[in-house]
Amino acid sequence: YYSLGEVRKAIDFYEQSLIIVREIGERRGEGNGLNNLGNAYYSLSETRKAIEFYELALVIFREIGDRRGEGAALGNLGLAYANSGKIYKGMDFYQQQLVIVREIGDRRSEGAALGNMGIASKVLGETRKAIDFYEQDLEIAREIGDRRGEGSALTNLGEAYANLGEVRKAIEYFDQALSIDREIGDRVGEGIDLRSLEDAYKTLGEKGKAKEYQKEAKK
Repeated sequence: YYSLGEVRKAIDFYEQSLIIVREIGERRGEGNGLNNLGNAYYSLSETRKAIEFYELALVIFREIGDRRGEGAALGNLGLAYANSGKIYKGMDFYQQQLVIVREIGDRRSEGAALGNMGIASKVLGETRKAIDFYEQDLEIAREIGDRRGEGSALTNLGEAYANLGEVRKAIEYFDQALSIDREIGDRVGEGIDLRSLEDAYKTLGEKGKAKEYQKEAKK
């Protein structure tokens, strides 16, 4: 139901599940259930409620020594705080997550943490720092064969270089991202890349090229 976008219905099932795992004393299941509820409320933009569930999940994962669960809860808290405007607090949670996922060898989560740290750095105006995080994210995505993650990292790098005024370099990254997003059928990513290319060529004054990408984005 969560995957179908029926989040309120999903919450009802998560809550029923939580009652049962608490009744039988299954602490890992309780932590996972609380994390799921946090994700559900986060998707509904009820960030404060989401944070409450993530914090409860974090306590349990630490109590039972579940490092993977702890890392997930820390990453979720980072996203929740960063997206509610508390960027430094979000960054702190990402850094804690990064330590754990590196410790347990979870490369996919390491890439996600680095990507999120890049986004936070960009928001803080630390674009060069953001680029460093994105490059590390990109390296991991390629290493583990995560094409979606690779496309996302390339798009982020393009946006960062565009912000620095290095538009030709930005275009190189957007082109690479576009190829991957088309290859994997990521229509949302493809649309973002096309609009980014349109904006980049407008900045360069190449109106004809910009219009080509504008037309493609509207398809």
